Amino acid sequence: MLNSATLPRPAFRRISHGRGFWVIAAAYAASLAFSTVPTPLYVLYQQRDGFPTYVVTIVFAAYAVGVMGSLYLAGHVSDWLGRRRVILAATLTQALSATLFLAWPDVPGLILARLVGGAGIGALTATATAHLSELRAVARPREDHGRAGLIATVVNMGGLALGPLFGGIFASYSAEPLTTPFVFFLVLLLASAIAVALVPETVERAEERPAYRPQRVSLPSSARPAFFGAAIGAFAAFAITGLFMALTPTLLAQGMHQNSRLLAGFASFSVFLAAAAAQVVFAGLARRTQLRLGLALMVTGLVALPVAVTASQLWLFLAGGVVAGAGVGLGFRASVATVAALAEPPVRGEVLAALFLAAYAGLVLPILIVGISLIWLPSAWALIGFSLLELGLLAWSAPKVLTR
Repeated sequence: MLNSATLPRPAFRRISHGRGFWVIAAAYAASLAFSTVPTPLYVLYQQRDGFPTYVVTIVFAAYAVGVMGSLYLAGHVSDWLGRRRVILAATLTQALSATLFLAWPDVPGLILARLVGGAGIGALTATATAHLSELRAVARPREDHGRAGLIATVVNMGGLALGPLFGGIFASYSAEPLTTPFVFFLVLLLASAIAVALVPETVERAEERPAYRPQRVSLPSSARPAFFGAAIGAFAAFAITGLFMALTPTLLAQGMHQNSRLLAGFASFSVFLAAAAAQVVFAGLARRTQLRLGLALMVTGLVALPVAVTASQLWLFLAGGVVAGAGVGLGFRASVATVAALAEPPVRGEVLAALFLAAYAGLVLPILIVGISLIWLPSAWALIGFSLLELGLLAWSAPKVLTR
């Protein structure tokens, strides 16, 4: 009779690369949706605790600082540590952030929760983008590799879109609007982590790990102008999304006397939905054409938004957000495609992490400036200053990317 200790253990079953692709896409979307779910909830914390608007921007900036720090320190380690392991750790970090929102809902706790959540997103963004591309290449080797990039960027913007919508619904209809969203996402993120553990790895781990170093950009000097042009363009694009993630309720309340939390969530949702939809609708266009169209749409939206707040025109504010959001989607996708083409596969995760580092920097400085300026300036003037800054950045970056 065989001793049970001598019986072979069943192998840990992985799912296929094709199914793994969709598992990673879903986990990525869940984490990104969680990152934006507080957008319509900030005003509830503000009403409960009575803190000024600039505190909202500080809480939001903690998220962006977490993203940037994580991208700089850990955004590239999946190139040698493995994609699945980093994505699993990042998803569990997001679950920890949800736990902090529930356990410590005061301002210091909110700052810590957003900082931890940002750290999870920073480790996730470039890693998930690279993993999706590699899983798709194994599952469908004959497919155009650009399709995986399209899906990754649509998932990015689509996930970001869902968060404010869920947050607005919970804020408007839940009996516990500062508890229910985080319980919901805690369960969702833990389920996502279990699913991620079943996904195949796409990076061969070397027997000897390379010496750790923080983020850098490994590109030939001839490619660096295009990289920095794409990075500044991504900075400007994400600043637009940051404006809607952090300050939509404030702009609606101060500029148009609209206090609906559901409306605030819908306004942010529509921006990110437009960003995702534009990438799908215009996917057939050449990269340079997409970039040109994206720039034109961002410029149009950046002109419309301050006019809408000055004239107290809600329809124009919503339309300007949608137009700018569509431009963000196209411009960001073109930036990702440009940078991915510049990098060799062994350092693609590293270079994409550097791009995301620049993009998420756009969530910090411009939004902090706008939030602090609202102490002294009317919302219309603060928005005019923001738009002028953005237009200058886009004018600088466009020639460097378009000539590539």
